[in-house]
Amino acid sequence: MRHHRLITALRATAAGAALLLPAQAAAAATPHHPAPAGAPTEPTAPTAAAARADRTVVDIAPVDLDGPAISEVKVTVRNTGPDRMRSLRVSFAGPVGWAVQPAERRVDGTLAPGRSAETVFRIQVPGQRPGFTVRTFTATASYQGGDGEGRATATRTQRTGEPVANLRAAYNGVAVTDESDTAPGDFDGEGNSFSAQKLAAAGLTPGAPVKALGATLTWPDVPAGTPDNVSSAGQAVTLHGKGSRLVFLGSGVTSGATGSATVYYKDGTSTKGTIGFPNWSFDPADAHGATLVAATDGRNRPDGYGNAGIAYRVFAHSVALDPAKEADFVVLPANGTIHLFDIALAP
Repeated sequence: MRHHRLITALRATAAGAALLLPAQAAAAATPHHPAPAGAPTEPTAPTAAAARADRTVVDIAPVDLDGPAISEVKVTVRNTGPDRMRSLRVSFAGPVGWAVQPAERRVDGTLAPGRSAETVFRIQVPGQRPGFTVRTFTATASYQGGDGEGRATATRTQRTGEPVANLRAAYNGVAVTDESDTAPGDFDGEGNSFSAQKLAAAGLTPGAPVKALGATLTWPDVPAGTPDNVSSAGQAVTLHGKGSRLVFLGSGVTSGATGSATVYYKDGTSTKGTIGFPNWSFDPADAHGATLVAATDGRNRPDGYGNAGIAYRVFAHSVALDPAKEADFVVLPANGTIHLFDIALAP
């Protein structure tokens, strides 16, 4: 019954949704920071209107995420162009599956240079889930006149919960075992794992520095047979500092170990890029653009060491960053066949 009432309330149209405001009122609107847009490995701009000083400004006010509820969301469009704006329409969308009413609003009349229009949308906010979540909201204005571009888009990201403190806090699997006790291992879902002895022969010992793609990473500083890696499933991990790229140390299970990682900066903007690792054995070492870091001889199986003469490997991959911006956290790819041992910023 509660769900039915939410849907009924959502369908009600708010009166007076399009208002003309003076430029001073628009300037007081809460600023926003957009989610990634454009090329996968390029940093995003602070707003969709930042490229030119006279570009139309679209701003999304903070969204009340305390659900389940129907929240009102204000979207302000400011005409900073030289000409009067006509035929203004504003659309708004939330995360996938979140109902919005209406999907689009039309602003009556025209909008003079320096004036603003405020539109109000109603969005169905579900109950909050435990853990960390980033939600993205998008508003698009289409128009004639104004700056002459005909279209302006902005996004707002809001988060609930907190990222884990570091990658180690997200460890959820055992990839390395001692040859004298292979039972705890399960890197590939079939009980197989890297041999601690063979990794040591390749220079990968607990706590050892690993240099790759300009970054200095650290091999997991934990005993063999204990959690030492992250099966990537969209976890958010705290990431502080500046760098030209974020480097991932890991390996793949199956040949489809690829996915997108998103780095969020302190200013709310973000960079999105794709990483991938070859299967820990047999795939070409440069599959998905990865770089080979180390290869071991054989692996540990549930019944002991075996598969001598076959290489089982560790790789590196990276996502380009805006080196001028301070990183805040990274959302890992949502693909559990990607296994990560460490992440680090490269200068």
